[in-house]
Amino acid sequence: MDAIPLFFLLGFLARLARSDLKIPAQLYEALSIYLLLAIGLKGGMELAQQDALRVLPQAVSVMALGVLIPLLAFPVLFKLGRLDRFNAASIAGHYGSVSVVTFAVGVNFLVARGQDYEAYMPLFLVLLEMPGIAVGILLARLGGDFRSIRWGTLAHEIFLGKSMVLLGGGLLVGWIAGPQGLEPLDPFFFTLFKGVLCLFLLEMGLVAASQVPALRTSGLFLALFAVIMPVVSALLGAALGALIGLSAGGALLLATLAASASYIAAPAAMRIAIPEANPGLSITAALVITFPFNILIGIPLYDRIVGLIYGS
Repeated sequence: MDAIPLFFLLGFLARLARSDLKIPAQLYEALSIYLLLAIGLKGGMELAQQDALRVLPQAVSVMALGVLIPLLAFPVLFKLGRLDRFNAASIAGHYGSVSVVTFAVGVNFLVARGQDYEAYMPLFLVLLEMPGIAVGILLARLGGDFRSIRWGTLAHEIFLGKSMVLLGGGLLVGWIAGPQGLEPLDPFFFTLFKGVLCLFLLEMGLVAASQVPALRTSGLFLALFAVIMPVVSALLGAALGALIGLSAGGALLLATLAASASYIAAPAAMRIAIPEANPGLSITAALVITFPFNILIGIPLYDRIVGLIYGS
C-alpha cells in the first residue's frame, strides 16, 4: 500500500488516542500554500505545451460537471434527507466543489505506479472550484431574497480567496514561464512535493479526528450520503473523462475530483452567502467522512471503475 495515505491515518489515530501531537498553525498554513502553488505551477507548465483549442471543449465539459453534481445532490439532501433548503444547498455546494489534497493524493497514486495522465489536469481543478459553490448559493436562494446576498464580498471571497489566488496564480505563472523557466524551481516545488503532502495529511488526520463527535448529531443519513455521493460523482467523472477523450489516468483524476468535496473554499464562501446554514454539517460530511473515504478506499475503487470503462 502507498505510504502517503497512511499519514492521514496516523494523525487520525493519534488524535483519537489523545496524543499531544500537533502541527503548528504557521506550519500548516505554509504547507497549504506550498501544495496549492505547486499544483498550479505544474498545471500551468504543462498547459503551456498544449493546444488551447483542443483543451477548451474539455474545460467547458468539466465545468458543466461542476454544475451537475450539486443539482443531483440537492434533491437527495432536501427531499430524502429532509434537511432545510439552506443546509441542503450548502452541502450540495461543498460536493460540487473540490478538494485539492484529494487531487494531490490521486496524482501520487498514478505517479507511484508510473501511469500517465494529462498534465494539464490542474486546470480542471481550478475550474471545478467555482461552479458548485455558485449553484449551491442559487439553490439556497430560490424563492428567497437574492438582495440579501452581499455579492461583492462573496465574489471577493470566491475569486480572491487563498486557494483560488494560489491555484490560479500558479497556473498563470507556470503557463507564462513554461518548462524552461520553471526548471530552476524543480527541486523545491516538485521534488519535495510528496514529503510536504505527507505532513499535510498528518494534520488533516488530526483535524478530522477532532470532528468525530459531530457525527453523533449529524445523523446516519448524512454519513451515508457522504459515502454514496462521492461514488456516484466519480462514476459521472469517469464517464465524462472517457467521453471527452482523456486517458485512463486523466479519467481517474477527473473521477477523483468529481468525488471530492471542498473543505477550504466552499465553507468560506457559504459562510457569507448562506449564513442560515449550519457549517458543522457540511464540514463533518466533507472532512470527517468523504475525505478519508476517498484517500483510503475511494481512489482505488475509482481506478477499478475507470478500468472497466476503458477495458483495461
